[in-house]
Amino acid sequence: ERSMSVPSGRKDLYQSITDKIVTAIEAGAGSSKRPWHALGLEAPMNASTTAFYRGVNVLALWLEAKDRNYTSCHWASYKQWQDIGAQVRKGERGTQIVFYKRLKEETTQAEDHTENRLRFVAKASHVFNAAQVDGYEALPSERPDPFEAHQQAEAFVGAIGAKIEHGFRMARYRHDLDNIEMPSRSSFVGTDTSSPLESYYGVLLHELTHWTGPPHRLGRNMGKRFSDDAYAMEELVAEIGATFACSALGIVSEPRPDHAAY
Repeated sequence: ERSMSVPSGRKDLYQSITDKIVTAIEAGAGSSKRPWHALGLEAPMNASTTAFYRGVNVLALWLEAKDRNYTSCHWASYKQWQDIGAQVRKGERGTQIVFYKRLKEETTQAEDHTENRLRFVAKASHVFNAAQVDGYEALPSERPDPFEAHQQAEAFVGAIGAKIEHGFRMARYRHDLDNIEMPSRSSFVGTDTSSPLESYYGVLLHELTHWTGPPHRLGRNMGKRFSDDAYAMEELVAEIGATFACSALGIVSEPRPDHAAY
């Protein structure tokens, strides 16, 4: 069992990231593009550990890269850059991220068993992009070719186990049947930045994110009708979820035009 907490008396570590996301969404209101779709960047990676950043940190770093015109996906803390022989330039401003520090396990005794609990506390950290440092030269990035990316997407979708049916007029997740309805693959067209197959997977991964929301899975409040705040939030969750999946699978896609207005 795990428990997570943010120290009392400290500003909510998520708030500055939340504010940045909301500002970006409001700035793009009425557009068919969300800010995180338009970046053209790979998933943010720690230059020292080569681990990918996760969760809300992905959005925070994407949005910071967009605002400051960074083209590199490599980030690290001040000390991490020093450890790999690079130096953050004087006067550069770091970007705040959130990480969880594991605390000592707590053991509780009950009449019939002993229970161990893992505790995590949210901590703030600041990282710098490769564009802010001297003495670092990244290896050339090798993006998966489209065919390999589609193979990965098929394997990913197949492993999830959702029931997906094709041949419908529109794409949607059906709560009543617990399945996903999709138009035929041949009905998807390309855009300036996406091939037809990339557009197809962008929509499918959006609907698969909806599929994770019912009570017997993650139990999100998915809303009842179009005008519900919860409905709009669920659409945002699905769009961000699809973006994360597309990035991880090496697929570049744009959102459906009707999502931006949500």
